[in-house]
Amino acid sequence: MVRGGHLDVAILGAYQVAQNGDLANWSVGPKGVPAVGGAMDLVHGAKRVAVITDHVTKDGKPKLLKACTLPLTGVACVTRVYTSLAVIDIEGGRFVLREKLPSISFDDLQALTGAPLHLDGPVADLIVPEL
Repeated sequence: MVRGGHLDVAILGAYQVAQNGDLANWSVGPKGVPAVGGAMDLVHGAKRVAVITDHVTKDGKPKLLKACTLPLTGVACVTRVYTSLAVIDIEGGRFVLREKLPSISFDDLQALTGAPLHLDGPVADLIVPEL
């Protein structure tokens, strides 16, 4: 199914996403064991790739970057990123902000992002249902 290009969308987690759509969702762990998995097949077989991730790492470092520093899973494959703070499209090699939590300002969101955020029209408030 994947290798045949029959999937419209693949939804994955990520360690890093670059502004050009590069995806890094595996790394050589502290014990030196590679953990590639099947994500490479997914990003190359799906027509669109969406990422769901926290906006920053546990250490508070950005996951959305100018360029990935970890090994790549796919090159220029991500089209949309859903983070804990915003919804961001990747268009023309740049991050385009579509929605954000109303509790965070654009400037604060930009400070948590490792590449410029661009506005292409109004930014909607991200509605998060209460649990």
